[in-house]
Amino acid sequence: MTGRDDARSDPPWDDGSGRPPPWKDHGERLIFENPWMRLTEHAATAPTGAAADYVVMRPTALATGVLPLHGDGTVTLVGQHRFVLTTWSWEMPEGGARPGEDPQAAAARELAEEAGLSARTWREVLRMDMSNSVTDEQAVAFLAWELDPVPTSPDPTEAFRVVRVPFLDLIDAVAAGQVRDAFTVATALRAHHMAVTSQLPGWLSHVMLGRPR
Repeated sequence: MTGRDDARSDPPWDDGSGRPPPWKDHGERLIFENPWMRLTEHAATAPTGAAADYVVMRPTALATGVLPLHGDGTVTLVGQHRFVLTTWSWEMPEGGARPGEDPQAAAARELAEEAGLSARTWREVLRMDMSNSVTDEQAVAFLAWELDPVPTSPDPTEAFRVVRVPFLDLIDAVAAGQVRDAFTVATALRAHHMAVTSQLPGWLSHVMLGRPR
C-alpha cells in the first residue's frame, strides 16, 4: 500500500492514536485586557520539543451568527465597513453571547438589531474554532426561517446596509470571493449542504436551491 493510500485510510477525526505530542503550556502572563478580550503570553514547548513563546487572544464572548432564510428562497445579509481590514464586508447577522447567555438568544438579538427580523424556527447547524493558531474564539451558527419584521437597533458604532438576495447568489458570491467573512462563508456552505442532502424541510430546500424570478 502506498503512502498516499495510508493517508487516505487514516482520517484526521480518528481515535487520536499516532498523533504527535501536544503543545505544553508552562504558564501565562497577562499582556492586555479590556471588556471584549484578553491577550496572554505563554512560555511553551512545541510538539517537536522546541521552546516557544505564544501569544493568544481570548475573546470574552462566544461568537454567534444566524443566516435568515426567507420563504421565497432569499436570504438577508448585512453589509458594513470593517475597521481591521479597512474593507467593506457582506455578512450574516453576527455578534457575541455574553458569559452565561444562551447562544440562540444572542443570535436572535443580533438578528433583530442588525437585520430587523425575528424568527419562529431556529436550527443550530455549526460550531467552529475561528482562528485556532492565534485565538481561542469559538462560534455557534444558526439557520432561522419563518421570519417577521421588527425594529432595528444597531449599536452606536454600527452602520449597516441590509439586502435580500437569492440563496444561490450568496453561494456564487462565496465562490467568487465577494463574500469573505469566514463565519458567513462556513454557514452558507453548511446551509447548502443541508439543503442538497435533505437535512432541511423539503419546501425550504426547494426554494433555497431555486432562483427566484
